Amino acid sequence: MLATLKLHKQKISFLFLLLSVCFGVTWYLGQTKPWSQIDWMDVVGEGGSACAMALWIAFILGSRPQGRVTNLLTLGLGFMMVAFWQDALDEFIRLPSHQWWDQWLESVAMPVGILLLTYGLYHWYQEQLQVNHTLKKREQLFRDHAWLDRITHLSRVDMLKKQLRQIGRQQEHDEITLVMIDVAQFSMFNRLHGQIEGDRLLYQLAEFLQLNMREQDLLTRYAADRFSIILPNTGLKKAKEIAFQLEDAVAHFYFRLHTSDDTYLPRIVTGIAGAQGFESTCLIGLANKDLMNNKSSRHVA
Repeated sequence: MLATLKLHKQKISFLFLLLSVCFGVTWYLGQTKPWSQIDWMDVVGEGGSACAMALWIAFILGSRPQGRVTNLLTLGLGFMMVAFWQDALDEFIRLPSHQWWDQWLESVAMPVGILLLTYGLYHWYQEQLQVNHTLKKREQLFRDHAWLDRITHLSRVDMLKKQLRQIGRQQEHDEITLVMIDVAQFSMFNRLHGQIEGDRLLYQLAEFLQLNMREQDLLTRYAADRFSIILPNTGLKKAKEIAFQLEDAVAHFYFRLHTSDDTYLPRIVTGIAGAQGFESTCLIGLANKDLMNNKSSRHVA
């Protein structure tokens, strides 16, 4: 988050400057209220709202690159924060009645902020549609960042079970197939080249597999060196064809090692199970069993 925040130094500095100017001018022109005249409910409400706006801005700037959507969201929330901030200052400092700018700032900054925020959310919505298209092979019907694997950025086995149940409920009369994928000799690769290279291999394999999948299929990381792909509306014959194509594609994937100038040709072994009106754990078990049989028949560790 801190690395991303550094991209927005100018925006953060400008917001701090704006808040400081509001405080400085109000302090200079106004008169401090006695404690007995302070409405603490207003202080909590308006001050708390200003703090919430600041927190939202921090989340946005800490998670997004520079660009139009980031600028609009920050600007909208920034105007709203200034309006709440000035409201909170008024609870401690009384300005002379002829100082019209104070009321003007509170009245204008809030609607301008809301308009900018709305416009920014519209563009964020358009952006999100593009992101959804990119992530389709990773999440399909459900999204939960807590279930993402940090190495491959794919969903973990919890998501696989949930997606199977959800697809099963929606398409209970259609065939669904699960392909289990094992990276052959992965433990030996880890011993020879180290865990960091092993993690890189898994990440790049995940990206490569997605490039060779259909739009409707879903790739997840099942376990250490094992992936799984849900193939909705797909019979066993077609699934075997897809699995063979994936094995063939990976056999021509050259993984470039960071530890030397050499390349490594990984291999995968697949196992397949299909069902109709199925129980998800049952399908996973059958696909794993088929995978182990295939590994045994090919003498793969």
